[in-house]
Amino acid sequence: MQSRTDISTAAGQRYLVQVCKHFAHKLPASWDDQGGRIEFTFGTCRLKASPEALSVDVEAATQPDLERMEHVVLTHLQRFAFREELTAAWSSLGSSPAGGSPPEGREGGS
Repeated sequence: MQSRTDISTAAGQRYLVQVCKHFAHKLPASWDDQGGRIEFTFGTCRLKASPEALSVDVEAATQPDLERMEHVVLTHLQRFAFREELTAAWSSLGSSPAGGSPPEGREGGS
């Protein structure tokens, strides 16, 4: 299961580096100025910075783990971005349960 959000911010590159460095103390993480990847035990996060946004893709095996990924990544980004209010509208990218439809977009914010 996968979901994505694009967070509007001019400081995406800074937040990308901060969150990757933070998690690198305990988890496999890699990054450069434009992108990063964090390997959690319950999923994977990929980040990509542009001048006007930070794109975040998360992937997990189950819906509860996917929602946990969304929450963990967003709350950490919000902590690093305390000078601005970051919000996220997560969109499902696939792997809906058999016979079901993909979950609706979920909002996240502070």
